[in-house]
Amino acid sequence: MDNEVLKALSSLLDEKLEPIKNQLNSLEKKVDGVVDQIANLLEFRSDMSEQMKQVKGDVKSIKKDITNVEVITASNWKDIAKLKAVK
Repeated sequence: MDNEVLKALSSLLDEKLEPIKNQLNSLEKKVDGVVDQIANLLEFRSDMSEQMKQVKGDVKSIKKDITNVEVITASNWKDIAKLKAVK
């Protein structure tokens, strides 16, 4: 009789634990999905950081070029003023 009671209790326990096991499996899948998303976001962040560094360098280069154009333009205006004065 003790074996029958143990089997019945074991069966009842298995029956009660089944939904908990299913929920645990579902939560594990969700956590795995979140971990994957975090990994993707970290990779994206790293890529964006590199691209921002490159853009920053490009902007500095463009600013330098614009400054050179302004200096050359000023020199040209000076030369034009001299030529007009000679007339």
